[in-house]
Amino acid sequence: MVNEKELKSLIENILHEMVEGTSSKTQKNVLKGNERGQAAGGESKITIPDISEVEIRKDLLVPDPYDKEGYMEMKEKTPARIGVWHAGPRYMTSTSLRFKADHAAAQDAVFSYVDEDFVEKNNLYPTATVCKDKDEYITRPDLGRQFSDEEKEKIKQHCGNPKVQIMVGDGLSSASIEANLEDTLPAIKQGLKVHGIDTENDLFVKHCRVPAMDVIGEVTDADVVCLLVGERPGLVTAESMSAYIAYKPTVDMPEARRTVVSNIHQGGTPPAEAGAHIAELIKRMIDKKASGLDLNKA
Repeated sequence: MVNEKELKSLIENILHEMVEGTSSKTQKNVLKGNERGQAAGGESKITIPDISEVEIRKDLLVPDPYDKEGYMEMKEKTPARIGVWHAGPRYMTSTSLRFKADHAAAQDAVFSYVDEDFVEKNNLYPTATVCKDKDEYITRPDLGRQFSDEEKEKIKQHCGNPKVQIMVGDGLSSASIEANLEDTLPAIKQGLKVHGIDTENDLFVKHCRVPAMDVIGEVTDADVVCLLVGERPGLVTAESMSAYIAYKPTVDMPEARRTVVSNIHQGGTPPAEAGAHIAELIKRMIDKKASGLDLNKA
């Protein structure tokens, strides 16, 4: 049985392992918790730091590396977990905990919802597919592509017949929408405005799958439909958003008719830059009357 003294020593060793070899900034952030944990009698309380403060993707944890510069060059070019060292045949504690934290963030991104205040703040008209909840959304992808007749009528009345219809879908990462939309959407709208194209009545679709844009295309008869949607999160990031764009989309059309701009996030394509590029793509689609592979041939 472990006594209190042994437990305290064990926790201190784990904390030391987590920050060993990290940058001074990371060490300071990790150890702040213990400074705040002073008891009234002056005895330090051991607190577990926020594992997200340990930047294992940037810090080299290999002791006395043969080629530190080469290691750091590799780490700059990939988000993979390299140069994190090991404890015998196993991961270091920091690597294991960060893996679990990133996995938890990915799960939260899938099962959480975009805040209603966020939707209202960005002037998005809220609608939803026929899915009842997240469980049904995950297990029945087909329902995430369908709207009730009542919702379709509301969308038609609200949107009318625009040249370009922009829609936002929560998809598989609500976190990506809240992280990227406020930079991406204004860039798209500003870029289109330069070409004399005004976009109004943007939609927000709850429980949205990509082919939901095809229904919106038929309901609004828009020349181009642009869907900004949260992508399936991974261990690198839970905040990746993509834009799916199509000229005159129709239900059951081939996927080859979609043009995709993916990996929109701070560690990938910057949101504002992506928005400007999307606006240029939409203008080209209107001019060429094509999208997807057909646009490449035009």
